[in-house]
Amino acid sequence: MKTIDSKIVKHVAHLARLELDDKELKEYSGQLASILSYISKLNEIDTANVVPTSHALTTLKNVFRKDVPRKSLGPDEALANAPSKEDDFFRVPQILEGK
Repeated sequence: MKTIDSKIVKHVAHLARLELDDKELKEYSGQLASILSYISKLNEIDTANVVPTSHALTTLKNVFRKDVPRKSLGPDEALANAPSKEDDFFRVPQILEGK
């Protein structure tokens, strides 16, 4: 496994447009090395007989409501709080230049 040193952290900070001083470079190098060490320990775990899941908790289920058709709002109700309207439409400021 490749180690994380100050040179790599400096390069990534440059890519992210972050300015780090020498103290921060040293600190983040140690923290990232610790994280990678932990991840390498996780890679040692035998997961051959573990079923892939989308959630850590297998008891979670999606709860769907029935899609029941119902009457929608009429133009007067929908436009009741509109700051500006024209006929049955919301009126908004023009954002594109006209022809």
